Amino acid sequence: MGGGAPRLDPRLLLLLLGLCSWTSALRGNDNSEALPESIPSAPGTLPHFMEEPDDSYIIKSNPIVLRCKAKPAMQIFFKCNGEWVHQNEHVSEESLDEATGLKVREVFINVTRQQVEDFHGPEDYWCQCVAWSHLGTSKSRKASVRIAYLRKNFEQDPQGKEVPIEGMIVLHCRPPEGVPAAEVEWLKNEEPIDSNLDENIDTRADHNLIIRQARLSDSGNYTCMAANIVAKRRSLSATVVVYVNGGWSSWTEWSNCNARCGRGWQKRSRTCTNPAPLNGGAFCEGMSVQKITCTSLCPVDGSWEVWSEWSVCSPECEHLRVRECIAPPPRNGGKFCEGLGQESENCTEGLCIQDLEAASDIALYSGLGAAVLAVAVLVVGVTLYRRSQSEYGVDVIDSSALTGGFQAFNFKTVRQGNSLLLNSSMQPDLTVSRTYSGPICLQDPMDKELMTESSLFNPLSDIKVKVQSSFMVSLGVTERAEFHGKAHPGTFPHGNHRAFGTIQARNKAMYIQNLASLSTTSELRTTALFGHLGGRLVVPNTGVSLLIPHGAIPEESSWEIYLAIAQKESSLQPEGSAVLLGPEVTCGPPEVSVSTPFALTIPHCAEVNPEHWNIHLKRRTQQGKWEEVMSVEEETTSCYCLLDPYACHILLNSFGTYALIGEPISDCAARQLKVAVFGCLSCNSLDYNLRVYCMDNTPCAFQEVVSDERLQGGQLLEEPKLLHFKGNTCSLQISVLDIPPFLWRIKPFTACQEVPFSRVWRGSARPLLCAFSLERYSPGTTQLSCKVCVRQLKGHEQVLHVQTSILESERETITFFAHDDSNFPAQVGPKAFKIPFSIRQRICATFDTPSAKGKDWQMLAQKNSINRNLSYFATQSSPSAVILDLWEARHQHDGDLDSLACALEEIGRTHSKICDITETELEEPDFSYSRQNGL
Repeated sequence: MGGGAPRLDPRLLLLLLGLCSWTSALRGNDNSEALPESIPSAPGTLPHFMEEPDDSYIIKSNPIVLRCKAKPAMQIFFKCNGEWVHQNEHVSEESLDEATGLKVREVFINVTRQQVEDFHGPEDYWCQCVAWSHLGTSKSRKASVRIAYLRKNFEQDPQGKEVPIEGMIVLHCRPPEGVPAAEVEWLKNEEPIDSNLDENIDTRADHNLIIRQARLSDSGNYTCMAANIVAKRRSLSATVVVYVNGGWSSWTEWSNCNARCGRGWQKRSRTCTNPAPLNGGAFCEGMSVQKITCTSLCPVDGSWEVWSEWSVCSPECEHLRVRECIAPPPRNGGKFCEGLGQESENCTEGLCIQDLEAASDIALYSGLGAAVLAVAVLVVGVTLYRRSQSEYGVDVIDSSALTGGFQAFNFKTVRQGNSLLLNSSMQPDLTVSRTYSGPICLQDPMDKELMTESSLFNPLSDIKVKVQSSFMVSLGVTERAEFHGKAHPGTFPHGNHRAFGTIQARNKAMYIQNLASLSTTSELRTTALFGHLGGRLVVPNTGVSLLIPHGAIPEESSWEIYLAIAQKESSLQPEGSAVLLGPEVTCGPPEVSVSTPFALTIPHCAEVNPEHWNIHLKRRTQQGKWEEVMSVEEETTSCYCLLDPYACHILLNSFGTYALIGEPISDCAARQLKVAVFGCLSCNSLDYNLRVYCMDNTPCAFQEVVSDERLQGGQLLEEPKLLHFKGNTCSLQISVLDIPPFLWRIKPFTACQEVPFSRVWRGSARPLLCAFSLERYSPGTTQLSCKVCVRQLKGHEQVLHVQTSILESERETITFFAHDDSNFPAQVGPKAFKIPFSIRQRICATFDTPSAKGKDWQMLAQKNSINRNLSYFATQSSPSAVILDLWEARHQHDGDLDSLACALEEIGRTHSKICDITETELEEPDFSYSRQNGL
């Protein structure tokens, strides 16, 4: 045995057998048996992992590398999803740890996208390292391998919001599904938001953006940005608007009472500026103006008491008497008495003897003095008597100068009595139309006396009188063509008590005109050349006119004046509840300078009541902005506004663009809307279209509708009616009723249409249109009868009865009543005025002169219903001329000289009564005598 082979240690043999078995397993195919979990090892330490595989993501088709590093390690292999990775797929590196002398081994493997996609297990694809040493084996952590992706669409995009200031803003964002999960970042206006720099913003809560208290600066476009290792995604932008609701400022102090004497009103106002509405915030609710009634104490002028008794004669041969201003004393700013409060005179009738040497001359001087005094008294008495007989009452107050002062030889008397007192039951004789010229023939001795004493009634060889009827006389001067005083047909009526579209018994000159005769010009504009004589400019069929008085333009100069109406959307956008009441009117050129005010007439649709409306006049500046000129109820000397029921007459000194704005001060404020029904056949011969219009009750608005309907082949089916639309926030309902059931049917869901209040009240300048489509069952049905009901909830209602033939050959033409001024858009010189220039001059000369008896221009204004803002006329060089210009503007269509004549006659009677009271010893003639006997 000593020469035999050395004995092998059993443990070493066992180790070699294990290594051989392990090596053969590594070299086998994929179906070989699994590696042992442990192998025999020599005494030492277990492997320690210096680097373990990390979780990894495969991006697109790029493989990932897993690495593992351990010491001391004889071998390191990867196991993925419970199976050993083939030896050929391992890359190993070996080194020696210099500090410990232990062997360090590092192994790499690649994992491809295909490997991960082919794995279908209950969990993610995973790999781990197994390291061997002499002592045994160690396993690393499991590293998962996933395919990275990020979908395109967000699960929830942020939504835009409108929030009040200091409210909370929460924007939700759920990013697209992805591996790994996407990180979220917020952008505002493309700039990143850093919540660390703003404590008011929080972006940590589940990807949402929270702004605790909204500020104006927080308005903007917000975007949610999601990103991972694969891609970035952007959400849809969300617009955040931080708005501010308007708040009222404090009320102003109450204004002074607008009436200087008696009952008036005072107002206070507030503005929606505390704060002002911003970014679409709500306007303040409630009224911006409040009015209350007030009473001002009327000024009382002082008056003298009766004179006291004469005092005792003094040594200087004089005695005194006194009086005081206490009957009554002046109160409330009234005037103090005029004249002296003390009077003295000689108490010896000039016989005071202070020098004995002059006693012999007393008798001579006394006789001469008595004679002189008697003559003076006689002259004064005769002068006063003649003056009382010939003062202006006979000159102009006798209204026959306008309507009956010129008598004719063979005048046809219609009825007895005063011809100016209208009687609707007795029709005027319109057959009389005769022209007279030459001297005047008088029929009464009293008339002769008055004529000789009055300069107004002196024979005028240059006057021609055209008597149209017993109601109207138009005067003209022979230097120009004779002007007949007929009202021109075709213009819409603008009398103080007339509604457009209605028949008036008094004005028989109204012309009945078919709808098709209206002007269809696309430009509402007219021009003419004006000079010193003045004239009138009219935009046909719109109610807009311009009156340039005689002498307003300097002599030796002329201008081409134009007048236009804006047809596009008005640039004036009223604030709050205010509305545009009429068209936007431009007159020019702006550089024209006038010496006296011109009159601009603008129609409006307000139901005039100062307790319900506060109406303002606006003017557009050269920069395109609108500024307030005045309030209609305001006392000012810059311009004057006279508001009639259907038009506003404005006295101005400068040309430009003007518009009327109405601000309701109560829920009872009403706009006048005109309701009209048009109809026409559609392309389908069985269908018939009904179109119902609600427009402002102004001629220009109606003309626009007529022009549009003419282009569409529409026909007016019923005379338009007037609807009073109140500012009570209630909507408007339009419905078609009583359709013949077996002949016609209306298409479903169209029988009744409701229009919101704001659309009607603050709608655009375009008329409101509601269309209804009817269908007949048979082509043989040619007659249509139904009702169109237009009503405001809790308000006014109008019903239009439609009965027509749908065949144009059988259809009756619905006519309407209008003045036709399309043939006379411009009148230049004297023919443009109703009052002859010579009569006008004498009226102005009489009334412009102040009179202690009250016969002045203020009485003329009062009799013509001009009762407010008289201070404007007081600043004019001729107040009477401006009042007559305003009369011309108000009566441009009817030429109602009767009303002016009656006013002058009434002033004459008032003057007679004053004279009877103050001068009872003088006898003054009755100024109405010539009118009562002359016609």
